[in-house]
Order: sequence, then C-alpha cells, then structure tokens
Amino acid sequence: MYDQPTASELLGAVAGFLRDEVSPTLTGRLAFHARVAVNVLEMVRRELALGPAAVAGEAERLKALLGADGPLSDLEDALCARIAAGEIDPADPALIDHLWATTLDTLAVDQPNYATYRRAAAVKAAADATDTPA
Repeated sequence: MYDQPTASELLGAVAGFLRDEVSPTLTGRLAFHARVAVNVLEMVRRELALGPAAVAGEAERLKALLGADGPLSDLEDALCARIAAGEIDPADPALIDHLWATTLDTLAVDQPNYATYRRAAAVKAAADATDTPA
C-alpha cells in the first residue's frame, strides 16, 4: 500500500498554496496569473475525478443512439455525419438527452460554479432521486 498523496491531493495542495498563501501577496498581472493557475489546477483535479465516468457515459449513450460500437472519437464523428445526412433528427429526444448529459458533464469539470449548471445539476439530482427505488 502506498502512503503517498494522490494526484488529486497534490493538485489541491498546490492550488491551495497559490490561492491562500501566494495570491494575497500579489497584485496586477501576477495576481491574475496566479488565479488562472489555481483555476487550471482545480480543473485538472476535477477532470481526474469526473472525466473517466463522463467519457464512459458519453460512449454508452452514443452506442445506444447509433447502434454501433467503437472508439469515442469515431462515435462522435458518426453522430455528426448521421445528423448532417439527416439520418438523426436534431429534435430526437434521445439525441437531446445525450447532448444535455454531455454538456452537464463538461460543465462539471470546466465551470462547476456556473449558475445555470448548478440549477440543471440540482434538477437532475432531484429527478435521479425520484427514479431510485428506496
């Protein structure tokens, strides 16, 4: 067993150091760049935590939508081609559900404090809670 910090813990420690110790001592351009660095570190942390499940979910939705299997990039290309060819209606509820879920997964990593994302995530969580048997 390893007693070392995880990648997420290391990223969090560096982000916290920059946010709590370094940033308050900076002004102007350096303060801005320190905030950007903290945001990048936190985004990478979220990507490590949430990315694998988001990619797996997107692939499963695309497999179901397309009735095909393959690498995620091929499935994405196939979806675009089928929409462009008129084989998938842009108003198809399954497509809309897929695009919405993919957007929420992306926002969870990129902009989790975005107000619209937080509202949509709360609605989804409430819907998921009512769908789960007790």
